[in-house]
Amino acid sequence: MRTVKIVVEHHPDGYVAYPLGLRGVVVGQGDTAEQALADVTSAIRFHVETFGTDVLDAEPTVLDAFLAETAVDLT
Repeated sequence: MRTVKIVVEHHPDGYVAYPLGLRGVVVGQGDTAEQALADVTSAIRFHVETFGTDVLDAEPTVLDAFLAETAVDLT
């Protein structure tokens, strides 16, 4: 069993989820956050079964993740 940190984004048309610390592109989506998490969990399992455990970081380097905003002067 391996714990993977997942980013879940809420968009006007649903939710998108993707893992941190995984080599390759893996994305899940759904109408709810729970559906997106279930979808990305399935996608991660398929990705590891297809490409092997080498796609997982040996030692996960992502300790924490958070959302922040900053102002950018575009002039």
